[in-house]
Amino acid sequence: MRTSPCTLAALGRVIAEAIVHHYGREELLRRLAHPFWFQSFGAVMGMDWHSSGITTSVLGALKRGLAPVQHELGVYVCGGRGRASRRTPAELLAVGERTGLDGTRFASTSRLVAKIDSAAVQDGYELYLHGFIITATGHWCVVQQGMSAARREARRYHWQSEGLGSFLDSPHAAIEGINQGQILNLADARARAARSVALELVHAGPDRTLGVLRKLQPDHGRTLSLFPQEDAIETPVRSAAQQHIPHLSMPSRHEVLGSDILLRRLHGALAAAAERGPQDYADLLLTPGVGARTVAALALVAELVHGTPARFSDPARFSLAHGGKDGHPFPVPLKVYDETLRVLRHAVGQAKLGHADKLDALRRLDAQARHLERSARGPSFEAFVAAERRDAPLFGGRTVFSR
Repeated sequence: MRTSPCTLAALGRVIAEAIVHHYGREELLRRLAHPFWFQSFGAVMGMDWHSSGITTSVLGALKRGLAPVQHELGVYVCGGRGRASRRTPAELLAVGERTGLDGTRFASTSRLVAKIDSAAVQDGYELYLHGFIITATGHWCVVQQGMSAARREARRYHWQSEGLGSFLDSPHAAIEGINQGQILNLADARARAARSVALELVHAGPDRTLGVLRKLQPDHGRTLSLFPQEDAIETPVRSAAQQHIPHLSMPSRHEVLGSDILLRRLHGALAAAAERGPQDYADLLLTPGVGARTVAALALVAELVHGTPARFSDPARFSLAHGGKDGHPFPVPLKVYDETLRVLRHAVGQAKLGHADKLDALRRLDAQARHLERSARGPSFEAFVAAERRDAPLFGGRTVFSR
Protein backbone atom coordinates (compact mmCIF):
# COMPACT_ATOMS: atom_id res chain seq x y z
CA MET A 1 0.00 0.00 0.00
CA ARG A 2 1.40 3.40 -0.97
CA THR A 3 0.54 5.00 2.40
CA SER A 4 4.15 4.56 3.45
CA PRO A 5 5.79 5.40 6.78
CA CYS A 6 7.01 8.62 5.13
CA THR A 7 3.43 9.60 4.28
CA LEU A 8 2.29 8.85 7.83
CA ALA A 9 5.17 10.96 9.13
CA ALA A 10 4.20 13.85 6.86
CA LEU A 11 0.57 13.82 8.01
CA GLY A 12 1.57 13.50 11.66
CA ARG A 13 3.97 16.40 11.27
CA VAL A 14 1.50 18.89 9.75
CA ILE A 15 -1.18 18.04 12.32
CA ALA A 16 1.34 18.53 15.14
CA GLU A 17 2.51 21.80 13.60
CA ALA A 18 -1.07 23.05 13.32
CA ILE A 19 -1.71 22.30 17.01
CA VAL A 20 1.50 24.04 18.08
CA HIS A 21 0.69 27.03 15.86
CA HIS A 22 -2.78 27.48 17.37
CA TYR A 23 -2.29 26.33 20.97
CA GLY A 24 1.41 25.94 21.75
CA ARG A 25 3.81 23.06 22.43
CA GLU A 26 2.39 22.13 25.80
CA GLU A 27 -1.04 21.55 24.26
CA LEU A 28 0.49 19.00 21.90
CA LEU A 29 1.84 17.15 24.96
CA ARG A 30 -1.60 17.25 26.61
CA ARG A 31 -3.12 15.69 23.50
CA LEU A 32 -0.50 12.94 23.31
CA ALA A 33 -1.06 12.18 27.00
CA HIS A 34 -4.78 11.64 26.40
CA PRO A 35 -5.48 8.04 25.26
CA PHE A 36 -8.67 8.84 23.33
CA TRP A 37 -7.01 11.63 21.35
CA PHE A 38 -3.92 9.49 20.76
CA GLN A 39 -6.07 6.67 19.35
CA SER A 40 -8.02 9.15 17.20
CA PHE A 41 -4.75 10.58 15.88
CA GLY A 42 -3.62 7.15 14.74
CA ALA A 43 -7.01 6.42 13.18
CA VAL A 44 -6.90 9.63 11.09
CA MET A 45 -3.50 8.48 9.80
CA GLY A 46 -5.14 5.36 8.39
CA MET A 47 -3.91 2.90 11.02
CA ASP A 48 -6.07 0.01 12.25
CA TRP A 49 -8.35 1.96 14.57
CA HIS A 50 -8.39 -0.66 17.35
CA SER A 51 -4.80 -1.87 17.08
CA SER A 52 -2.03 -1.68 19.67
CA GLY A 53 0.19 -1.00 16.64
CA ILE A 54 -1.15 2.55 16.62
CA THR A 55 1.25 3.37 19.46
CA THR A 56 4.34 2.32 17.51
CA SER A 57 3.09 3.97 14.32
CA VAL A 58 2.15 7.31 15.89
CA LEU A 59 5.40 7.66 17.83
CA GLY A 60 7.47 6.51 14.87
CA ALA A 61 5.67 8.89 12.51
CA LEU A 62 6.11 11.83 14.87
CA LYS A 63 9.78 11.06 15.41
CA ARG A 64 10.49 10.90 11.67
CA GLY A 65 8.16 13.74 10.74
CA LEU A 66 9.28 16.26 13.37
CA ALA A 67 13.00 15.52 13.07
CA PRO A 68 13.61 18.13 10.30
CA VAL A 69 11.71 20.85 12.20
CA GLN A 70 12.33 19.88 15.82
CA HIS A 71 14.57 22.87 16.56
CA GLU A 72 12.17 25.29 14.88
CA LEU A 73 9.14 23.74 16.59
CA GLY A 74 10.86 23.13 19.92
CA VAL A 75 9.48 19.59 20.21
CA TYR A 76 11.76 16.56 20.40
CA VAL A 77 10.62 12.93 20.15
CA CYS A 78 12.99 10.42 21.72
CA GLY A 79 12.92 6.65 22.12
CA GLY A 80 10.80 4.11 20.34
CA ARG A 81 10.37 0.38 20.22
CA GLY A 82 12.81 -2.31 21.34
CA ARG A 83 16.42 -1.21 21.05
CA ALA A 84 15.30 2.33 20.22
CA SER A 85 13.63 2.54 23.64
CA ARG A 86 16.97 1.81 25.33
CA ARG A 87 18.56 4.71 23.47
CA THR A 88 16.11 7.21 25.01
CA PRO A 89 18.45 8.46 27.80
CA ALA A 90 21.26 9.08 25.29
CA GLU A 91 18.89 10.94 22.97
CA LEU A 92 17.69 13.10 25.87
CA LEU A 93 21.29 13.93 26.76
CA ALA A 94 21.80 15.03 23.14
CA VAL A 95 18.66 17.21 23.31
CA GLY A 96 20.04 18.77 26.49
CA GLU A 97 23.31 19.64 24.75
CA ARG A 98 21.47 21.35 21.90
CA THR A 99 18.90 23.22 23.99
CA GLY A 100 20.59 23.90 27.32
CA LEU A 101 18.09 21.69 29.17
CA ASP A 102 19.31 19.41 31.94
CA GLY A 103 19.57 16.27 29.83
CA THR A 104 20.90 14.23 32.73
CA ARG A 105 17.79 14.93 34.79
CA PHE A 106 15.47 14.02 31.95
CA ALA A 107 17.43 10.85 31.21
CA SER A 108 16.94 9.85 34.86
CA THR A 109 13.23 10.66 34.57
CA SER A 110 12.98 8.42 31.51
CA ARG A 111 14.57 5.50 33.37
CA LEU A 112 12.39 6.06 36.44
CA VAL A 113 9.13 6.17 34.49
CA ALA A 114 10.07 2.97 32.67
CA LYS A 115 11.03 1.28 35.93
CA ILE A 116 7.75 2.24 37.63
CA ASP A 117 5.60 0.72 34.90
CA SER A 118 7.75 -2.41 34.73
CA ALA A 119 8.37 -3.03 38.46
CA ALA A 120 6.15 -0.92 40.71
CA VAL A 121 3.08 -1.64 38.56
CA GLN A 122 2.91 -5.43 38.36
CA ASP A 123 0.07 -6.09 35.94
CA GLY A 124 1.57 -8.79 33.74
CA TYR A 125 2.59 -6.51 30.85
CA GLU A 126 6.26 -6.34 29.83
CA LEU A 127 7.37 -2.98 28.45
CA TYR A 128 8.71 -3.01 24.90
CA LEU A 129 8.11 0.58 23.77
CA HIS A 130 9.07 3.85 25.43
CA GLY A 131 8.56 7.27 23.86
CA PHE A 132 9.67 10.47 25.60
CA ILE A 133 8.46 13.74 24.03
CA ILE A 134 10.03 16.90 25.43
CA THR A 135 9.72 20.59 24.57
CA ALA A 136 12.39 23.29 24.50
CA THR A 137 10.86 24.66 27.72
CA GLY A 138 11.40 21.39 29.61
CA HIS A 139 7.83 20.08 29.63
CA TRP A 140 7.45 16.42 28.69
CA CYS A 141 5.13 13.49 28.26
CA VAL A 142 5.82 9.77 28.06
CA VAL A 143 3.91 7.18 26.09
CA GLN A 144 5.01 3.61 26.72
CA GLN A 145 3.48 0.24 26.05
CA GLY A 146 3.71 -3.24 27.45
CA MET A 147 2.66 -6.62 26.08
CA SER A 148 1.20 -9.64 27.83
CA ALA A 149 2.40 -12.68 25.92
CA ALA A 150 -0.12 -14.90 27.71
CA ARG A 151 -3.11 -12.72 26.81
CA ARG A 152 -1.68 -11.43 23.54
CA GLU A 153 -2.81 -7.97 24.60
CA ALA A 154 -1.07 -4.62 24.94
CA ARG A 155 -1.44 -1.93 27.57
CA ARG A 156 -0.42 1.69 27.02
CA TYR A 157 0.68 4.05 29.79
CA HIS A 158 0.52 7.85 29.44
CA TRP A 159 2.51 10.27 31.60
CA GLN A 160 2.67 14.06 31.61
CA SER A 161 4.94 16.44 33.53
CA GLU A 162 2.22 19.06 33.87
CA GLY A 163 0.49 18.54 37.21
CA LEU A 164 2.77 15.66 38.20
CA GLY A 165 3.30 15.97 41.94
CA SER A 166 5.00 12.66 42.64
CA PHE A 167 6.19 9.69 40.64
CA LEU A 168 4.72 7.33 43.25
CA ASP A 169 1.31 8.81 44.06
CA SER A 170 -0.99 7.81 41.18
CA PRO A 171 1.24 9.51 38.61
CA HIS A 172 -0.30 8.33 35.33
CA ALA A 173 -2.12 10.75 33.08
CA ALA A 174 -4.02 7.78 31.63
CA ILE A 175 -3.88 4.05 30.95
CA GLU A 176 -5.22 2.30 27.85
CA GLY A 177 -6.02 -1.38 28.14
CA ILE A 178 -8.54 -3.98 29.25
CA ASN A 179 -9.17 -4.20 33.01
CA GLN A 180 -7.81 -7.60 34.06
CA GLY A 181 -8.87 -7.39 37.71
CA GLN A 182 -6.52 -7.35 40.68
CA ILE A 183 -2.95 -6.13 40.28
CA LEU A 184 -0.18 -4.98 42.61
CA ASN A 185 0.32 -1.25 42.08
CA LEU A 186 2.92 0.26 44.39
CA ALA A 187 2.73 3.52 42.43
CA ASP A 188 -0.81 4.07 43.74
CA ALA A 189 -1.28 6.88 46.26
CA ARG A 190 -2.85 4.37 48.66
CA ALA A 191 0.36 2.32 48.72
CA ARG A 192 2.41 4.83 50.70
CA ALA A 193 2.32 2.76 53.88
CA ALA A 194 3.23 -0.38 51.92
CA ARG A 195 6.24 1.37 50.39
CA SER A 196 7.24 2.65 53.82
CA VAL A 197 7.10 -0.84 55.34
CA ALA A 198 9.12 -2.22 52.43
CA LEU A 199 11.82 0.38 53.03
CA GLU A 200 11.86 -0.46 56.72
CA LEU A 201 12.45 -4.12 55.87
CA VAL A 202 15.34 -3.17 53.60
CA HIS A 203 16.93 -0.86 56.14
CA ALA A 204 16.50 -3.42 58.96
CA GLY A 205 18.66 -5.90 57.10
CA PRO A 206 18.02 -9.52 56.12
CA ASP A 207 17.28 -10.91 59.59
CA ARG A 208 13.91 -9.20 59.96
CA THR A 209 12.87 -10.14 56.42
CA LEU A 210 13.88 -13.75 56.94
CA GLY A 211 11.99 -13.79 60.22
CA VAL A 212 8.82 -12.79 58.45
CA LEU A 213 9.33 -15.41 55.76
CA ARG A 214 9.91 -18.16 58.35
CA LYS A 215 6.39 -17.57 59.64
CA LEU A 216 5.17 -18.96 56.34
CA GLN A 217 6.64 -22.43 56.95
CA PRO A 218 4.16 -23.73 59.59
CA ASP A 219 1.30 -22.63 57.37
CA HIS A 220 2.54 -24.78 54.48
CA GLY A 221 2.78 -21.98 51.99
CA ARG A 222 -0.37 -20.09 52.92
CA THR A 223 0.09 -16.50 51.84
CA LEU A 224 0.85 -14.10 54.69
CA SER A 225 -0.11 -10.49 54.12
CA LEU A 226 2.86 -8.33 55.02
CA PHE A 227 0.77 -5.20 54.65
CA PRO A 228 -2.79 -6.06 55.81
CA GLN A 229 -3.73 -2.42 56.16
CA GLU A 230 -3.01 -1.90 52.47
CA ASP A 231 -4.82 -4.89 50.98
CA ALA A 232 -7.22 -2.48 49.31
CA ILE A 233 -4.55 -1.38 46.83
CA GLU A 234 -4.87 -4.69 45.02
CA THR A 235 -8.51 -4.17 44.10
CA PRO A 236 -9.57 -2.81 40.71
CA VAL A 237 -11.41 0.05 42.45
CA ARG A 238 -9.71 3.32 41.57
CA SER A 239 -8.65 5.84 44.20
CA ALA A 240 -10.18 9.30 44.42
CA ALA A 241 -6.99 10.71 42.91
CA GLN A 242 -7.44 8.46 39.90
CA GLN A 243 -11.14 9.03 39.24
CA HIS A 244 -10.42 11.76 36.68
CA ILE A 245 -7.97 9.62 34.70
CA PRO A 246 -9.37 8.63 31.29
CA HIS A 247 -9.34 4.89 30.65
CA LEU A 248 -9.62 3.58 27.10
CA SER A 249 -10.47 -0.06 26.41
CA MET A 250 -10.41 -1.12 22.76
CA PRO A 251 -12.10 -4.20 21.27
CA SER A 252 -10.09 -6.97 19.62
CA ARG A 253 -12.33 -7.06 16.54
CA HIS A 254 -11.29 -5.36 13.31
CA GLU A 255 -14.75 -4.21 12.23
CA VAL A 256 -16.01 -0.73 12.99
CA LEU A 257 -19.63 -0.91 14.12
CA GLY A 258 -22.26 1.80 14.21
CA SER A 259 -22.22 1.52 18.01
CA ASP A 260 -18.55 2.60 18.03
CA ILE A 261 -19.28 6.13 16.81
CA LEU A 262 -21.49 9.09 17.65
CA LEU A 263 -23.49 9.43 14.44
CA ARG A 264 -24.58 13.01 15.09
CA ARG A 265 -20.93 14.11 15.06
CA LEU A 266 -20.35 12.36 11.76
CA HIS A 267 -23.44 14.06 10.33
CA GLY A 268 -22.16 17.41 11.61
CA ALA A 269 -18.80 16.92 9.87
CA LEU A 270 -20.46 15.93 6.60
CA ALA A 271 -22.85 18.88 6.75
CA ALA A 272 -20.00 21.30 7.51
CA ALA A 273 -18.05 19.96 4.55
CA ALA A 274 -21.06 20.63 2.32
CA GLU A 275 -21.84 24.11 3.67
CA ARG A 276 -18.50 25.51 4.81
CA GLY A 277 -16.40 23.92 2.10
CA PRO A 278 -17.59 26.08 -0.82
CA GLN A 279 -17.17 29.25 1.27
CA ASP A 280 -13.68 28.62 2.61
CA TYR A 281 -11.92 26.20 0.35
CA ALA A 282 -12.66 27.58 -3.10
CA ASP A 283 -11.23 31.02 -2.29
CA LEU A 284 -8.80 30.38 0.56
CA LEU A 285 -6.98 27.15 -0.16
CA LEU A 286 -7.06 27.40 -3.94
CA THR A 287 -5.90 23.83 -4.22
CA PRO A 288 -6.87 22.18 -7.51
CA GLY A 289 -8.66 18.89 -7.19
CA VAL A 290 -9.97 19.33 -3.65
CA GLY A 291 -13.33 17.69 -3.85
CA ALA A 292 -16.14 17.21 -1.36
CA ARG A 293 -14.67 13.93 -0.14
CA THR A 294 -11.40 15.61 0.84
CA VAL A 295 -13.24 18.40 2.64
CA ALA A 296 -15.11 15.75 4.65
CA ALA A 297 -11.77 14.23 5.68
CA LEU A 298 -10.45 17.69 6.55
CA ALA A 299 -13.46 18.26 8.82
CA LEU A 300 -12.33 15.31 10.96
CA VAL A 301 -8.72 16.53 10.88
CA ALA A 302 -9.97 19.97 11.97
CA GLU A 303 -11.68 18.37 14.95
CA LEU A 304 -8.46 16.55 15.81
CA VAL A 305 -6.64 19.91 15.90
CA HIS A 306 -9.31 21.97 17.67
CA GLY A 307 -11.47 19.50 19.59
CA THR A 308 -11.69 19.32 23.37
CA PRO A 309 -11.07 15.98 25.20
CA ALA A 310 -14.78 15.11 25.30
CA ARG A 311 -14.84 15.09 21.49
CA PHE A 312 -12.69 11.95 21.31
CA SER A 313 -14.87 9.52 23.23
CA ASP A 314 -15.44 7.60 19.97
CA PRO A 315 -11.99 7.30 18.35
CA ALA A 316 -13.38 4.87 15.74
CA ARG A 317 -15.14 7.83 14.09
CA PHE A 318 -11.80 9.26 13.01
CA SER A 319 -11.11 6.16 10.93
CA LEU A 320 -13.87 7.48 8.65
CA ALA A 321 -11.51 10.22 7.44
CA HIS A 322 -9.04 7.94 5.65
CA GLY A 323 -10.22 4.40 6.33
CA GLY A 324 -7.84 1.76 7.63
CA LYS A 325 -4.92 -0.10 6.13
CA ASP A 326 -6.59 -3.36 7.19
CA GLY A 327 -9.66 -2.46 5.11
CA HIS A 328 -11.83 -1.46 8.09
CA PRO A 329 -14.05 0.46 7.93
CA PHE A 330 -13.00 0.78 4.26
CA PRO A 331 -9.75 0.80 2.22
CA VAL A 332 -7.53 3.88 2.53
CA PRO A 333 -8.53 6.27 -0.30
CA LEU A 334 -5.04 7.29 -1.38
CA LYS A 335 -6.18 10.18 -3.58
CA VAL A 336 -8.11 11.69 -0.66
CA TYR A 337 -5.19 11.03 1.72
CA ASP A 338 -2.76 12.80 -0.61
CA GLU A 339 -5.12 15.74 -1.12
CA THR A 340 -5.63 16.09 2.65
CA LEU A 341 -1.87 16.11 3.17
CA ARG A 342 -1.31 18.65 0.38
CA VAL A 343 -3.96 21.02 1.75
CA LEU A 344 -2.59 20.82 5.28
CA ARG A 345 1.01 21.33 4.16
CA HIS A 346 0.00 24.40 2.18
CA ALA A 347 -2.01 25.83 5.06
CA VAL A 348 0.74 25.26 7.65
CA GLY A 349 3.39 26.60 5.28
CA GLN A 350 1.41 29.80 4.75
CA ALA A 351 0.86 30.17 8.49
CA LYS A 352 4.63 30.05 9.04
CA LEU A 353 4.91 32.98 6.64
CA GLY A 354 2.35 34.95 8.63
CA HIS A 355 -0.64 34.15 6.42
CA ALA A 356 -2.88 32.16 8.77
CA ASP A 357 -6.14 32.56 6.87
CA LYS A 358 -5.84 29.15 5.20
CA LEU A 359 -5.09 27.38 8.47
CA ASP A 360 -7.86 29.34 10.17
CA ALA A 361 -10.27 27.86 7.64
CA LEU A 362 -9.85 24.54 9.46
CA ARG A 363 -11.00 26.15 12.69
CA ARG A 364 -14.09 27.55 10.99
CA LEU A 365 -14.82 24.15 9.51
CA ASP A 366 -14.64 22.56 12.96
CA ALA A 367 -16.83 25.27 14.50
CA GLN A 368 -19.43 24.78 11.77
CA ALA A 369 -19.44 21.01 12.32
CA ARG A 370 -20.10 21.46 16.04
CA HIS A 371 -22.93 23.86 15.31
CA LEU A 372 -24.54 21.67 12.67
CA GLU A 373 -24.34 18.39 14.57
CA ARG A 374 -27.26 19.54 16.71
CA SER A 375 -29.62 19.39 13.75
CA ALA A 376 -27.80 17.74 10.84
CA ARG A 377 -29.22 14.61 9.25
CA GLY A 378 -27.38 12.18 7.08
CA PRO A 379 -26.85 8.58 6.04
CA SER A 380 -26.78 5.73 8.48
CA PHE A 381 -23.36 4.44 9.44
CA GLU A 382 -23.92 1.32 7.35
CA ALA A 383 -24.94 3.36 4.30
CA PHE A 384 -21.93 5.67 4.69
CA VAL A 385 -19.46 2.78 4.87
CA ALA A 386 -21.15 0.96 1.98
CA ALA A 387 -20.78 4.09 -0.19
CA GLU A 388 -17.11 4.44 0.76
CA ARG A 389 -16.41 0.83 -0.15
CA ARG A 390 -18.30 1.21 -3.41
CA ASP A 391 -16.34 4.34 -4.34
CA ALA A 392 -12.98 3.04 -3.10
CA PRO A 393 -11.65 2.32 -6.62
CA LEU A 394 -12.41 5.92 -7.67
CA PHE A 395 -10.27 7.26 -4.82
CA GLY A 396 -7.44 4.76 -5.18
CA GLY A 397 -8.57 2.66 -2.23
CA ARG A 398 -5.85 0.34 -0.97
CA THR A 399 -5.13 -1.98 1.96
CA VAL A 400 -2.08 -3.90 3.12
CA PHE A 401 -3.57 -6.87 1.26
CA SER A 402 -3.78 -5.04 -2.09
CA ARG A 403 -1.41 -6.05 -4.87
